[in-house]
Amino acid sequence: MRAFGDATTRRHGKFPCLWMQAGVVRKKYCPLFYDCTACQFDRALMHAVEENQRLRDQGQVVAGNRGRLVYWKDKLKERPPWKQPCIHHMKGQIQFRACTHRYVCSDCEFDQFFQDQFSVYAVMRPVDVLSVKGIDIPQGYYLHPGHVWLKIEADGSVRIGLDDFVRRVLGPMDKIEAPLMGKPVRQHEPAIRVIRGGKEATFASPVNGVVLDINPQLREKGQHLHHHPYATGWVLRAFPDNLRKDLPGLMIGSESQTFLNKEVDILYELIEETAGPLAADGGYLGDDIYGNLPELGWENLTRRFFMNP
Repeated sequence: MRAFGDATTRRHGKFPCLWMQAGVVRKKYCPLFYDCTACQFDRALMHAVEENQRLRDQGQVVAGNRGRLVYWKDKLKERPPWKQPCIHHMKGQIQFRACTHRYVCSDCEFDQFFQDQFSVYAVMRPVDVLSVKGIDIPQGYYLHPGHVWLKIEADGSVRIGLDDFVRRVLGPMDKIEAPLMGKPVRQHEPAIRVIRGGKEATFASPVNGVVLDINPQLREKGQHLHHHPYATGWVLRAFPDNLRKDLPGLMIGSESQTFLNKEVDILYELIEETAGPLAADGGYLGDDIYGNLPELGWENLTRRFFMNP
């Protein structure tokens, strides 16, 4: 499997736009490594296609080049089935493979397999990581104030999980639960439930959207979060309703650093109030704060840091 965004996946380092590969536009190269959610060109063409359809529904004729615009997936569907390339091939991630689900990736077992394998690959080849007093957050990951991370996937979906602060504060979980496929999630409202030793806590969704799938390993093996919270420890994947509207409510980069720095300072204060200054190890948080200091109180910790009632 080739790494996403590796320049060797395209000749001369150019990444042909999906609209170009489908034959909708003549020449257009992608400068964003197929992050279509951030692409103004993609949004403009989508708007034009939707407007064309609206006019046709009203019985109007759309003339000219604009009238010939169709969604790139619909253009590909005009080809014979064996000539309809998988989206992962179009992005240079795999050798040729025909799409078997009419470009409905949420129904595709191979897409799920690829996403899982890519998560494992990310563990072996991690991206740059920001570290704040021992708490890690990968570059390019968004962070919700309830300590839930969000990563934008190549197909416009988002992968969601619990951050390293959760792992260190609450320790290993017995079980982690999320809504089933097709269920809606609302930004800032509970979506993830964790259980440890009879104690429960909930974590808010960072976006509005619909659940595409959940990490099956976490239902009975919550320990995956404890080892790789940003890779194999992901909790769910969702398709957002309006990602651009939701992102301002999240943090990224230096914003995440500032937020985590304040959270760690507050946690230090709570620890020192309970166990004295020796509770912190060399200025960095250890693992399983709650397990080592249960007198901090599960409810107190989850209310203060994880937006629990």
